[in-house]
Amino acid sequence: MEKYDLVVIGSGPAGRRAAVQAAKLGKSVLVVEGRKRVGGVSVHTGTIPSKTLRETALNLSGWRERGFYGRSYRVKKDIRSEDLGMRLTKTLEYEVDVLEHQFQRNGVHTMSGFARFIDAHHVSVTEHDGSELVIGGDRFLIAVGTVPFRPADIPFDDIDVMDSDEVVDVPRLPRSLTVVGAGVIGIEYATIFSALDVAVTVIEPRPTFLDFIDREIIDEFVHLLRDRGVAFRLGSPVTSVVKEAGRVLTTMADGRSVRTDMLLYCAGRMGATGDLGLEACGLATDARGRLAVDANTFQTAVPHIYAAGDVIGFPSLASTSMEQGRIAACHAFDLPVPPAPAYFPYGIYAVPEISTVGMSEQEVHDRGINYECGIARFRETSRGHIMGLDHGKLKMIFSLKTRRLLGVHIIGEGATELIHIGQAVLNLKGTIDYFIENTFNYPTLAEAYKVAALDAWNRMPRTG
Repeated sequence: MEKYDLVVIGSGPAGRRAAVQAAKLGKSVLVVEGRKRVGGVSVHTGTIPSKTLRETALNLSGWRERGFYGRSYRVKKDIRSEDLGMRLTKTLEYEVDVLEHQFQRNGVHTMSGFARFIDAHHVSVTEHDGSELVIGGDRFLIAVGTVPFRPADIPFDDIDVMDSDEVVDVPRLPRSLTVVGAGVIGIEYATIFSALDVAVTVIEPRPTFLDFIDREIIDEFVHLLRDRGVAFRLGSPVTSVVKEAGRVLTTMADGRSVRTDMLLYCAGRMGATGDLGLEACGLATDARGRLAVDANTFQTAVPHIYAAGDVIGFPSLASTSMEQGRIAACHAFDLPVPPAPAYFPYGIYAVPEISTVGMSEQEVHDRGINYECGIARFRETSRGHIMGLDHGKLKMIFSLKTRRLLGVHIIGEGATELIHIGQAVLNLKGTIDYFIENTFNYPTLAEAYKVAALDAWNRMPRTG
């Protein structure tokens, strides 16, 4: 029987970062991955495929040039599912190759198979040929990620009804699509298909969506989507999904119904923990298959077993999952880890992009902080004119008392890149003076930071 200092179950962002960190500390590490190739959900069905699909859709549709050439502008007139898949295959091959090389370079052992706990220090790994091998470990990290939530009354056996893992291999491009669930995944796919001129209807049981995003940004987002024909059906859950006359009929509790060519079900995901045999090592999950951990160390109720990534729930971002994996590995082998910065950025790769860091205006208001906001629209910058942008907004919130930056919220082209300027200033406790006094490259979209800061400064009371 082989034994390792650390056994990592899952090779997504959390698992890979933990494995490499432990290997760099001179520990023996095994990564067990259920798929035949490493990468986890992030590489094979989640983060990388969805962002690649987005980029392909924007390039082939000519989306970024429509500000100049009009809404009818197209790079490729007839876009098919094969066109979308071509770039995806190349990208995934590259990602897997890089990850395999990283493991090899750092001496991380990998194994393809399904792990199940026998007891708190041993797992049985069932390989794809059916053979089993028992592996021992001093410490474990569970980083198995999530799987789509699939209610029994949704006919997923129909080719026109998909979950969020299946949509990356969409068999054909529909003319109309219903998206059930207005979370991050649902909104990203809804807007990607909308950019491909698919008629999209979004159904969400709650009256609002993406509640962690500043409401002014969401209001702008909804306005842009409605302007291009996306329909929202909020505040009523789905009661039935049936195939009728070759189309998918989705009925809601309030009596309304939607008929479309296809349906994408994105109403939540569950921790992929069902077959891990957690009862054998003394662990239990919540109703959604997620594991509870210490927020600082990522230890589970069994101290030598850690969990990180989407399997522990919010925020379920690849970026934060990587950091969780690294911190878990450091703690497991007694390496001190400085506390994480107070704020990290969120990126929503919709069309248009949304990215945010720090507090929203509602949070600042609820905390009783006296504040002022500054707004810059991308069309107000020279770079925005050059790019033909007719939308896009950057919003900053400052404390009136300390002049410190409290939050940055961006919608529009390049939002997920631009946010890092605000992230740096926020975590370094910078003030509005940074943006007023510093010079930005010209012409750039980053200039919007200075425009927004001046907008806020013009309304802030003068001191002295």
